[in-house]
Order: sequence, then C-alpha cells, then structure tokens
Amino acid sequence: MDNSIDSAPDNEVRLPSMVHAIMDTIIVVSGVIMALTFCFVVILRYGFNADLFAYEEWLMTIAFWMFFMGSAVATRHHAHINADILGIFITSARLAWIRLLVVKAIELVILAYLTYLGYSMVAEEVQAYPNWQTSIALKIPFMVPRLGIAIGFLMMAIFTALYLYSLLRNGPGNLSHSPHIPVER
Repeated sequence: MDNSIDSAPDNEVRLPSMVHAIMDTIIVVSGVIMALTFCFVVILRYGFNADLFAYEEWLMTIAFWMFFMGSAVATRHHAHINADILGIFITSARLAWIRLLVVKAIELVILAYLTYLGYSMVAEEVQAYPNWQTSIALKIPFMVPRLGIAIGFLMMAIFTALYLYSLLRNGPGNLSHSPHIPVER
C-alpha cells in the first residue's frame, strides 16, 4: 500500500509531480555530494596528508537542504517516527478518524507557525542585502541554508494540509488509505 497522500481517493490532493521530483532530486544529489566529499577528504587526508579546504561549509549548506527536503518527503509519505500508543488501542473507525483529525490539525498549526518563522528568517536575510551574513572561508550566504529550512517547513505544512483536507472530505468511513489506523471494520 502506498502511504502517500497521492493515494487518497480520486487523487484530489495531488501536487504537480515536478515538485516531488525536485525534492527527490535534491535529496539524492545531496547524498551523493556528501558521500563523495567524505571520500575525497579521507583520500586527501590519509593518502596525501592534505586537507580539503572548507568542505564543512558547503556540506553544512547541503545538509540543511537534504534534511528539510527529506522531512517534507517523510511528511508526504507519513514516514516520520511515531510514538503514538493511543492509536493502537482505538478500534472504532470513527474514533480513529477523530483522533487523526485532531493530531493533523495540531500538526498543521505547529507547521504553519514554523513556516512563518522560516519566512521571517528569509525575509530578514533579504532585508539585510547586501550585508548578508556569510560563512567564513567560502562566503556562502546564510540565506542559502535558511531558504532550505523555510521551503522544507512550507512543504511539510502543505502536505499536512492536503492530508487533513483529504480526511475531512472522505470522512471516517474511508480510512483505508491511512497508514496510521489499524481499525476493525
């Protein structure tokens, strides 16, 4: 069973596949760059007794983008770590639906606030132009990782809102697409 919101009935919550492809590409390319960088660091350090200049700076930027795009993809697929014990004990489809509505509503409120904070971070950087804060050696603007944070929170909020919309539209009788609910029918 596909646990993404794309599996909701009638696909009413689909985002353009280009958005998903971009996020997946960022994650894969970031992982490859990080792996190759660490490989080169080891080869240079232990093979040639040299060092790769300021690699921590670009890896930190890449790590922010990878982490927050990965979080958005996990939100899309409902693959975050979950310690929900209450959901195990609820066997009524209606109670399970109500609990999931409450959880997703709270999640959406929190993500909306975090998205606002991400926007504020980026807006503050834009206002500071041309005096942007930059990394020490490579002069990478702090705007670059902060933009990844803001976009990641925005995508998490969008996926949560779409899932909440799907729950409200389909009602308690149609939880078959939900990965959270082991209900007896």
